[in-house]
Amino acid sequence: FRTGLLTIGMPGSEHGIPDWAPTIADVMKDKGYATAQFGKNHLGDQDKHLPTNHGFDEFFGNLYHLNAEEEPETYYYPKDAEFKKKFGPRGVIHSYADGRVEDTGPLTRKRMETVDEEFIGASLDFMEKAVKQDKPFFMWVNASRMHIHTRLQDKYKGITGVGIYPDGMTEHDDHVGLLLEKLDDLNVADNTIVIYSTDNGAEKFTWPDGGTSPFHGEKGTTFEGGMRVPQLVRWPGVIEPGSKFNSMMSQEDWLPTLAAAAGDSNLVEELKEGKNFNNKDWRVHLDGNNFMPYFKGDEEKGPRTSKLYFSANGELNAVRWNDWKATFAMMDGDMQSAIRQTPAWAEITNLRADPFETAPRESGMYVRWMIDNMWLFVPMSQEVGKFMATLDQYPFQAGTNFSAAGINYNTLKLQKMMQLAAEQQAK
Repeated sequence: FRTGLLTIGMPGSEHGIPDWAPTIADVMKDKGYATAQFGKNHLGDQDKHLPTNHGFDEFFGNLYHLNAEEEPETYYYPKDAEFKKKFGPRGVIHSYADGRVEDTGPLTRKRMETVDEEFIGASLDFMEKAVKQDKPFFMWVNASRMHIHTRLQDKYKGITGVGIYPDGMTEHDDHVGLLLEKLDDLNVADNTIVIYSTDNGAEKFTWPDGGTSPFHGEKGTTFEGGMRVPQLVRWPGVIEPGSKFNSMMSQEDWLPTLAAAAGDSNLVEELKEGKNFNNKDWRVHLDGNNFMPYFKGDEEKGPRTSKLYFSANGELNAVRWNDWKATFAMMDGDMQSAIRQTPAWAEITNLRADPFETAPRESGMYVRWMIDNMWLFVPMSQEVGKFMATLDQYPFQAGTNFSAAGINYNTLKLQKMMQLAAEQQAK
């Protein structure tokens, strides 16, 4: 939300990751790590947005969602060269921190069949080179699987007998296996943290070339089906194999957690005051927490107690506080057709008792139950207030979306009006 990266990056757009936002790579590079990213990255179209200008030594990957890459091959796409130069997707980029940038050619439908093999190959080479140089490494691999539209090479078509999505997942599973096998071959598996996750909930509206989930809703909605993602972690010496953790966690928590693993356990507080690393001065508000004590078993619960649910239009739709969730506005339906609805009363859910958010729609006793739990609105509104209070103190970038009207930051406008009213009342 703070960075304005509310939705996907688009070809030709000037919008992208701001230079004031530190990355995990910035932190790790300062600690002496070799850093690289391979695969999909849609944090901006311009060279200034490339990972190699944000802490990474090397980047090899594509800059957009897959269906944007194949738009030039579609029927109605403009054929004139000037349009393509101005608005068309760049090819698969190979760049380095020394400023070298190579466009290796377009990511065509045909290349999509095997591009993950290119990314995995580069990843294996990077790990081997880092180990030979006796350097620790931080590597972020974003496979193009699974994103629409799935283009499979022949050996994976029909391999499961279930459908194109499971076939693609089989290929993806093979590629993850190659990365893990390489760690074993290099004898560094016992000293390497491996994290597997995804960037959003299941995209049900494109099924069968899309995932599914038992949770209500999907990508692009306010419900848990759009927000919850798998997370698997292998952390030798910290997380016992087979462990399960049920505390709420966000991917925002990985920056402070990995910083702690590298020796800096107080990064969040330090950055509020200002801190220099990777040859740059930073002063930002990180919305993350250090989960390392929890993973080690030193703490019974994780440090995160709340999570704000923002839409791609910059609207605050819901708040989670511990096991409770209050939904003020609902993005219901599929990703393409979801309409923001604002009921007179917020919808309250206890996600431990009703993880699939069925009670408001299926229980005849829901209204009585909700009335009994209206005490929640005060602590939840305070969680929102804590977040809003930081927006004037630290860097913020407005986002972009697919609307001609742009982002409608009604929540921020309301907060500002309330602040002005309080100031006038004080006078």
